[in-house]
Amino acid sequence: MAELQVLVADDDPQMQLALKAGLSRGGHTVTIVPDGLAAVEALREGQFDLLITDQRMPKMTGLELLATVQEEYSHLPVIMITAHGTINQAVDAMQRGAADFISKPFTNEELQRVVDRVVAPEVAAHREFKRESGAMGRPIVTHDPLMKRVLEVSESVARSDATVLVQGESGTGKELIARLIHDASPRVHQPFVAVNCAALPDTLLESELFGHEKGAFTGAQTRKIGKFELAHGGTILLDEISEMELALQAKLLRVLQEREVDRVGGKSPISVDVRVVATTNRNLEDMVKQGKFRADLYYRLNVIPLTLPPLRQRQGDVILLTNFFLKKFLGNDAPVLPSDVAKALSEHSWPGNVRELQNAVERAAILSSGRELHEKDFLLAGSSLSTMLGGSLSGEGLSSFSHTADGEEESSLDGEENLQITPGMTVQQVERTLILETLKSTSENRTQAAKTLGISIRTLRNKLNEYREQGYFS
Repeated sequence: MAELQVLVADDDPQMQLALKAGLSRGGHTVTIVPDGLAAVEALREGQFDLLITDQRMPKMTGLELLATVQEEYSHLPVIMITAHGTINQAVDAMQRGAADFISKPFTNEELQRVVDRVVAPEVAAHREFKRESGAMGRPIVTHDPLMKRVLEVSESVARSDATVLVQGESGTGKELIARLIHDASPRVHQPFVAVNCAALPDTLLESELFGHEKGAFTGAQTRKIGKFELAHGGTILLDEISEMELALQAKLLRVLQEREVDRVGGKSPISVDVRVVATTNRNLEDMVKQGKFRADLYYRLNVIPLTLPPLRQRQGDVILLTNFFLKKFLGNDAPVLPSDVAKALSEHSWPGNVRELQNAVERAAILSSGRELHEKDFLLAGSSLSTMLGGSLSGEGLSSFSHTADGEEESSLDGEENLQITPGMTVQQVERTLILETLKSTSENRTQAAKTLGISIRTLRNKLNEYREQGYFS
């Protein structure tokens, strides 16, 4: 069994030592806290695969801690330590959501058996996903009833092999749901392969999905294994399936029906065992009516439909997510969100949804430099960095660039316009903008610019060399 991050809450020093010794012997990393309140704080600070808690503790009982975990970290399995012979306590704990219980006194072998049972793949298959998502034990940070229902359905259907169609606007978390379905399924230890159907032209996408044989077409110098074959035994994510051309849709339909693929230039079909999850930010039913998407493929994909609500319909989650991202980017130094800023964030329409919010919070974390946050730090209206810094930034010799609606950069080596920061930019783009603008504001005095930015001269030099190689200035 893989190494687990285990949190233990118990106020008995001898029990603490016994649990730490036994779990460490099993190869796990153990964090010990003396009571329920300390356990809640530890959960907020780190990520854990398992919680083991005594029932009777000061400040917060084990059942109270279990209730908190069920509310805030619903995918974290909990083992309850009960007093000897108190079956009613054990039943009560299980009814309240505990994954299992162990009665005092117990041997190390008994402890290990309970842990093995609780973290079996079909019971706690979320743990790898939790580490990847950074969502503190929850696949999506939310208090929204509709989003919670989506999560519940996702977990329920994960146990089957049914094809799932996830629909929703860009930035709502469709790929997170796809990964949740995989990680909550019996296929969790098999490959998860994602394919962006909008990123490749149709001719290349066919080869990417199904593979090709050597010599199948000009440039095919070696055999290529397709994504369906690579995902054998696991899950394949067909991201933005609506962008696939009709001719390729017909070939995909055959794969879904026959569970076999034909490599381009191949002589015989190859059987594949895959779970298919497809996502789209468009209304496929409307596309079927318009003749832009095959009806038979749509019905094949739409076995389990899931629709993610946009962030503007989850207003109660805006501040919850903002605080989560602030803590992610700033840790324990994350400032309290002022009420006027919270109001502005809640009233923003968030056309880019959670992805836009995360980018906005990341920019604010960078631009605020540890001071109190202001509305302008989030650049909700697309204000320029020059305006934010008092309009004093100017200069020549460095590149300027503007941003298209989808955030792509258009570079110019000799432009004199101020660099702009707009919603949808990545942190790398914001960082580059901040560095180049600050350098211009100091008349290219690198020492002063580095001091203003709070970085070393060496770091600034490395960044500038990187930007020069990328063609942002000569």
